[in-house]
Amino acid sequence: MYAVPRLPSILAISVATLLVASSTAAAETSTPSQGWTATWSASPQRPGTNFTPNWSEQGFTDQTIRQVVRVSAGGSTARIRLSNAYGSAPLKIAGATIARAESGAAVEPGSLRQLTVKRARAFTIPAGAELATDPVALGLADLDSVTVTLYLAAPTGPATYHAQAMATSYRAGGDHRADSGAGAFDQTSLSWYYLSGVDVTGRASRRGAVVAFGDSLTDGYGSTPGADNRYPDELAERLAATGRPRAVLNQGIGGNRVTVDSAWLGDKATSRFRRDVLDQPGVRSVIILEGINDIGMSEAPSPIGAPPTDVPAEEIIAGHRELIRQAHAKGVRALGATLPPMKGSRYYTARSEAKRDAVNAWIRTSGAYDAVVDLDRALASPSDEDQLDPAYDSGDHLHLNDAGYRTAAHAVDPADLG
Repeated sequence: MYAVPRLPSILAISVATLLVASSTAAAETSTPSQGWTATWSASPQRPGTNFTPNWSEQGFTDQTIRQVVRVSAGGSTARIRLSNAYGSAPLKIAGATIARAESGAAVEPGSLRQLTVKRARAFTIPAGAELATDPVALGLADLDSVTVTLYLAAPTGPATYHAQAMATSYRAGGDHRADSGAGAFDQTSLSWYYLSGVDVTGRASRRGAVVAFGDSLTDGYGSTPGADNRYPDELAERLAATGRPRAVLNQGIGGNRVTVDSAWLGDKATSRFRRDVLDQPGVRSVIILEGINDIGMSEAPSPIGAPPTDVPAEEIIAGHRELIRQAHAKGVRALGATLPPMKGSRYYTARSEAKRDAVNAWIRTSGAYDAVVDLDRALASPSDEDQLDPAYDSGDHLHLNDAGYRTAAHAVDPADLG
């Protein structure tokens, strides 16, 4: 689903500079035999206008980007993945570092490490490629925050990014990749740039990763900015609290649809599923929460230029079947999440509600999914099953607040994750 524009006051999450090998090398080093498991991820998007101002269209020249992300499961060794998936030219990284985060754009003293690719501190990512850095010794605990800093000396052109970070990224003029303090980082953005993954070796690798795949309900719109209260964050916390942590990856894109491509709202789910789910290192299972935008945008246009496109329930179901087919072909367990209530939102009409009911009935009863996460019932109002419980409503009757995302995470049975 998509988010209505607003300007949240977002806490610091600095992704700072990353290093990467070649697409082929990345694929080779991501094999299970190498022991890598993704512990944080974000879905790449095309540069463009979005719900909040961002730097993607202008790109970067002689600037440093610092971004902080929270890993879901820890490890003894780390690497970073950077994406130039939507770049029109090779991306030159003049240098990159990784460190344990402190507060804002500051890093923990003594934890800063230089990132390299094939032992070189400067490297180039071809247009359309994702690359992984060399391994670096940086012990990370479950739910640790890390800072990745990239120095971009040459003009980058428009930047591959992730629009709705629900967190703050930082920018400084000049080369500040090795700064431990935050003083130079005087510009902020609510998006992530180039950073597509953090991988670890260690405990997380033994259990494998869970990918949360979907739209803004997965991306976390409506949660407290900078607080890591999206439902995949809450699920990672829940699993860590049991003493059996698992890597939980967030591959949501606000406004994303199962059946329709969009320049601003991401490639359709059936197209991006391989890259965003099946190609993630160490993936074992996926939770699919998609379809509310296909339904809602059949009735109402997006405020950022996506016109209504009528999508029947049967087409959404066919898209889900294709996602399941792709997952099972790779030996990945597929869990289907029912679409939460939306009565009172701009998406709601009698026709859209009938579609939602049809899709949910199929998810629950078809047996096509390996397991079902029934968010519709978990999040419904006790007095009206077609409406979100007011305790979980962020205010637009479509997106969840922190309590709603916590409840969504608790609707997942850990035993169903495999």
